[in-house]
Amino acid sequence: MSGDGVIIRSSRDEDVPRFAAIYAHHVLNGLASFEEVPPEPQEIARRRGDILARGLPYLAAEADGKVLGYCYAGPFRPRVAYRYTLEDSIYIDPAAVGRGIGRKLLSAVLARCEELGYRRMVAVIGGRETIPSIRLHAALGFTEVGVLTGVGFKFGRWVDSVLMQRALGPGTDTLPG
Repeated sequence: MSGDGVIIRSSRDEDVPRFAAIYAHHVLNGLASFEEVPPEPQEIARRRGDILARGLPYLAAEADGKVLGYCYAGPFRPRVAYRYTLEDSIYIDPAAVGRGIGRKLLSAVLARCEELGYRRMVAVIGGRETIPSIRLHAALGFTEVGVLTGVGFKFGRWVDSVLMQRALGPGTDTLPG
């Protein structure tokens, strides 16, 4: 998928250092992650490997040979009854925010998860003030279903999580096949 010079593609092992750098920015400066210490690239590689081993999408956005962001879907929760529900994660290089990269990445992940037969995608968005992420998800059909108040503590304050979800494919209108 491309447009405006941005290519959405499957992630590669050599992308991991860029993923780690992008993620570190979000850990240290924002609420997209509730981690407080950025993980080492080896840990990012391990996490990516876990997602890929499940056959789930882990995509990168690239322009002019540089990774500008990444997005993946992982299990929502570990219990077997949640097996048709996923949670998305998306991180964009701060210098590339506002270029539509997040929309392209998340759209591609949603499409791939539908192809794989999943039925629901959940977004757990750190902070009610994380308006760009809330708007991105809403633009792609997610609806807000709740707010967990004060479930995180970061930057010396309590932080909420906004819960959003959307159907994938037929959603819950039919039984899984």
